Amino acid sequence: MLTPDALLTSRLQAAITSAFGADFADVDPVLRRSASPAFGDYQANAAMALAKRVGGSPRDVAQKIVDGLDAGDVLSSVSVAGPGFINLVLRPSVLAAAASSLLADERLGVPVADPPDRVVIDYSSPTLTKEMHIGHLRSTIIGDALARVLAFAGHDVIRQNHYGEWGTQFGMLIEHLSSSGGTGGSVSIADLNEFYQEANARFGSDAEFKERARRRVVELQAGEPESVALWQQFVGAARAHAEEVYGLLGVTLTPADDRPESSFNDVLDGLAAELESAGVARVDDGALCAFPSGFKNRDGDPLALIVRKSDGGYGYQATDLAALRYRASPSGLAGTRIIYVVDARQSQHLSMVFAVARAAGWVPDGVRVEHVPFGMVMGPDGRPFKSRSGDNVKLQEVLAEAVERAAAIVASKNPELDPAVRAEVARMVGIGAVKYADLSSDRIKDYVFDWSRMLAFEGNTAPYLQYAHARIRSLFRRAEVSPSLVLEAPVVVAEDAERALVLQLVAFADVVTSVVDTLQPHRLTTYLFETAQAFTAFYEQCPVLRAPDEATRSSRLALSELTARTLALGLGLLGIEAPDRM
Repeated sequence: MLTPDALLTSRLQAAITSAFGADFADVDPVLRRSASPAFGDYQANAAMALAKRVGGSPRDVAQKIVDGLDAGDVLSSVSVAGPGFINLVLRPSVLAAAASSLLADERLGVPVADPPDRVVIDYSSPTLTKEMHIGHLRSTIIGDALARVLAFAGHDVIRQNHYGEWGTQFGMLIEHLSSSGGTGGSVSIADLNEFYQEANARFGSDAEFKERARRRVVELQAGEPESVALWQQFVGAARAHAEEVYGLLGVTLTPADDRPESSFNDVLDGLAAELESAGVARVDDGALCAFPSGFKNRDGDPLALIVRKSDGGYGYQATDLAALRYRASPSGLAGTRIIYVVDARQSQHLSMVFAVARAAGWVPDGVRVEHVPFGMVMGPDGRPFKSRSGDNVKLQEVLAEAVERAAAIVASKNPELDPAVRAEVARMVGIGAVKYADLSSDRIKDYVFDWSRMLAFEGNTAPYLQYAHARIRSLFRRAEVSPSLVLEAPVVVAEDAERALVLQLVAFADVVTSVVDTLQPHRLTTYLFETAQAFTAFYEQCPVLRAPDEATRSSRLALSELTARTLALGLGLLGIEAPDRM
């Protein structure tokens, strides 16, 4: 069954063609859900742009569209308003049928992509020199949410965790540990934090150490045994720690998704030779550099992307090029849509990598390569979020504190919960709150990390949505009815609050599709918040368990079930769990 949006769009396009001819069959009706019931259910704004093409006033054009609209079985009223808006009110039977159709569909109307893209998505990708910190949060959460949405939409999603473990920072660590005599035994994540601080201090103050550290990078890339052995200790400790953090966050990255910088080491010499022979890169001051068109430095000179450094070593520019070639190549991952969920501060670097890869012919025509930039996590003082000592806030500590704070709130709100259930709910609420606070803001903007706001049970927060879901589940427990028993109940749309809720619920598929297209998760969080608000209004205005008759009661329970499923599925696509009790 067509959604109301699709049904109205089809009818409006047919009316436009009838009124103005086949040349206008592709005109977009610009259909939007109305912001106010006074304007109907939907508002079309096609007349504004169309009037310029056909001549005449927008109101006259709008009236011609209305006159030719086949509306009898779909709309209860159509009117022209203002300068040329078309207000449309659906028949209750159309809304009821749409709700019933969603109740019978586990995907809640979301179509399966046909044909699907082969989506390669790069996210998280921490540098493994120390513990994961708050700066690693956004890429991990945003990337995982997008991977979930794209996979649910039917695309073939390949996750890539391109973590950094192959550059100057590891040269520092290896040289520091070797020159300090600490080459035996295992390395813990706490050791790694300490070693990194010590090595970084030496790198900034000791010119000889800095030179030796840089040579270590070249030796590591050449396979020198001691350097490789120490490197393996560092990486093993950091990778095990990252796995713990991923487990706490509930993200879908696994070791099978790892494709770190070091995995491309064996192809870098050949990559550099290929770029040089193709004329895409040339030697400049001892280094092999590419100068993609359109990129300038502050002096207006061509900006270089360094493929191979003057000492013969390779940096992240080269491994990023190798990774993109692998992801786009038919002999590699053969991605048709390649997504990088990376800090906005890397925009120029990634644009240069994309340009060089296309100039080299590594990205076939028709393959989309997209940067998904995001802002920073800020503290309440409006500055980058740091600990009191000025260090980066450790991500594991943030998540533990989130669960601890949530446990106190859940205990105060529902002290009757079994302790084991309360602990599990606290985990869902605490982790969900951290994720939702990140995803609910426009990702390109910085956002403030505020415990009181993100854990609030009011407003656009995860706990508010989770509580709305739990309240519906409680409704069914009090009714002593299984949700499965209402799935086939006839839906009746008689009250304004019922109408508003159904109009909100039938929009789910369009919202998911918009996230697939725009890669903006906040569109889904906004929708879910509005859905919870619509349900609250419905619940307050339309008695469910005390409905006037059994048919109305069953219908309202069915709408409640559809709301719960929509909230649970929507939160799940964001990587957030929806508890049945809170």
